[in-house]
Amino acid sequence: MKPKLSKPQLDYMKAKTQFEDKAKVMESTIEKKRKQVPEITQEIMEGLVMETGFHNAFNDLTIAENALIQWSHVTIKHEKEYRDNKFQIEEMYTKLNDDPQMRARIIQLAMKIR
Repeated sequence: MKPKLSKPQLDYMKAKTQFEDKAKVMESTIEKKRKQVPEITQEIMEGLVMETGFHNAFNDLTIAENALIQWSHVTIKHEKEYRDNKFQIEEMYTKLNDDPQMRARIIQLAMKIR
């Protein structure tokens, strides 16, 4: 039987999949454009980002990540491990906006909460 996932976990998985799909489309579109023009300028790249939906997918992923992180921060406070390591865990959440690796680690941990 599959473990039940929370709505923020499901939303994150959906947004991540959509982002990865748009990234593949973006890469393909860039390769096609490279064959047409000698140089991919910032203006061309910005157009491709909007045209492929990559920008919206990135924004949706960021929103889903933020909701997942918020949910995990509230949910983890009910765990014994949190009470035993409150200072260290709160320190992790404090650093999440300054340290991309910490943000990724918190997201990975949040996906393991059941």
